[in-house]
Amino acid sequence: MSEVRIMKPFINGKFVDSKSEKYNTIHDPSTGKEIAKVPCCTKEEVEEAIAAAKAAYPAWRDTPVRKRAAIMMKLRNLIEEHMDELTLLCATENGKCWSEAAGDVGKALEMTELACSAPSLLMGESLMNTSSGYDTTLYREPIGVFAGIAPWNFPAMIPVGWMAPLCIVCGNAFVLKPASTTPMTSLRFAELYKEAGVPDGIFNIVPCSRNEAEIFLTHEDVRGITFVGSTAVGKHVYATAAAHGKRVQCLCEAKNHALVLADAPITRTAAGIMNSSFGCAGERCMALPVVVAEEAIADQLVAEIVRLCRQQKVGPAYDKTSNLGPVGSKGHQQFILDWIEKGISEGAQLVLDGRNVKVEGYEDGYYIGHTIFDHVTEEMTIGTREVFGPVLCIKRVKNFEEGIQMMNRNPFANGSVIFTQSGYYAREFARRTDGGMVGVNVGIPVPIGVFPFSGHKQSFFGDLHCHGKDAFRFYTESKTVTMRWFDEEEMKKEQVSTWDGSL
Repeated sequence: MSEVRIMKPFINGKFVDSKSEKYNTIHDPSTGKEIAKVPCCTKEEVEEAIAAAKAAYPAWRDTPVRKRAAIMMKLRNLIEEHMDELTLLCATENGKCWSEAAGDVGKALEMTELACSAPSLLMGESLMNTSSGYDTTLYREPIGVFAGIAPWNFPAMIPVGWMAPLCIVCGNAFVLKPASTTPMTSLRFAELYKEAGVPDGIFNIVPCSRNEAEIFLTHEDVRGITFVGSTAVGKHVYATAAAHGKRVQCLCEAKNHALVLADAPITRTAAGIMNSSFGCAGERCMALPVVVAEEAIADQLVAEIVRLCRQQKVGPAYDKTSNLGPVGSKGHQQFILDWIEKGISEGAQLVLDGRNVKVEGYEDGYYIGHTIFDHVTEEMTIGTREVFGPVLCIKRVKNFEEGIQMMNRNPFANGSVIFTQSGYYAREFARRTDGGMVGVNVGIPVPIGVFPFSGHKQSFFGDLHCHGKDAFRFYTESKTVTMRWFDEEEMKKEQVSTWDGSL
C-alpha cells in the first residue's frame, strides 16, 4: 500500500467518479504516511445514492427472505475467504493491532452469519380464534431506505456488521456514510457485497462531511437512521431524524467502570483490566477506562496492572507481535495528550506515563503508551469524560455500596463490570447497576450478536438496539392481519357489531 489510492463512492452497484473538489487524506496511523484520498461527496451525490436505493428497494423487498439469506451466506463465505486481506486493510487505516483488526472483521463476519438466520428471525406470530371465528396473524415487513452513519474506530464491525447486513437481509436498501478517516474497509466490502449477489442500489457508500450527512436526517425517502458516534452528535441525529418521522437508533459515548472487590484474584483481574482498558488503544465505547477499587487491595492492584503493562509491546498495527498499536489519527493523538495534561493539572497521580513513546522505524506514527492515573476523584473530569484512548483511571472506595453508588452517578451506562469471587455481590451488582451490558469477571461484556448491544442513559438514544432480535425489529415494521371466513348462516346476516372481530 505504498502508493496513494484515490477512493470513489459506491453508488448503484459501481464505483463512480465524484464531482467533489474536496478530498480528505487518509493516513496510516502506524507510520503517519498518506495512503489514500477520499472525496467528500456532494449533496447531489448523496441524493443520487438515496435515489438508487429507493429505486432498487421494491424488487428487493419482494425477493423471498430465503433468497436474501442465501446471498448473505455467500457474503459470509467471501468475508472468510478474504479475512487476511480485510484484516490488513482495517489495521492499516485504523491502527488496530493485527489480532484486534482480525476481531473487527470477525465481528462483521459474525453479524453476517446472524443475517443468514433471517428466515427464522423474521417469522411473525399468529393466533386462531382471537374472537369467535376470527384469526389474527402478525407479519414483519421491510420499511424502505435506511442510512447509516459510522464512526472511525471500527471500520468493519460497525458499518458492515451492526448496520448493513441486518438492514439488507430484512429487505431494505442501505446508504452508508463511512468515517472520513477510515472508509477503505467499507469500500472493499462493497465489492464483496456485489460479488455475493446483492442487487445494484441496495448497498451504497457515500463518504461525505457532516453537512452532506444532514440530508439523511430530513430526506423524505430515508425511513430510518442508525448512528454510532459522540453523544452530542447522537442527540442531534436522534432529535432531528425523529422529528421528521424516521426510525432512529443512536449509540453514543461511554465511561465504563469496573468495581474490584477485595476478594478478586489480583493477577487475573489485573490482566483482564489491562486487556479491557488498552485493547484497541482504548478507542472503543466498551473500553474500560475507570477502575473503582476497594482500598484494601488498591495499592496491590495498581502495582500489578503497571507491571503487566510494562511487559506490553507498543508497535505498528500490522506487526503481529505488537500489543498496543497507534491511536487513530494525529488530531486524536493530540486530543488524548491534552487529556493527560488535564488529568495532571486536576491532581490525579500519574503512575504510568505513556507520553513520548517512540517506536523505532515508525517515529512519525501516532503512538501513546499505556497511561495510568491513580487517586482519581469524581470531581476530576479525567475520570468522568470520555478520553477514548489508552488512559486508565483508578478511583478508590471503602466498600461495595460506595462503589456501586459512585458508578451509577456516571451519566453514561454502556457497560459496567465487577471483579469478585462473591456470588452475592455479583448478583447484587448485576441487579443494581445502571450499565446495560454487565460483566462479572468479564472486562468487555459485549454479548454475541444474538443478544442486543444494550447501552443505557446517555450512551443510547432510541427504542430498539443493534444486534439480535432488536435489530430485526428496528429494520422492519409489524403488520397484523385479522381474517374471518363466512359460513352460509353468517352470509345471511344483515347487522354486524360495532366491535366486530375485536371483542
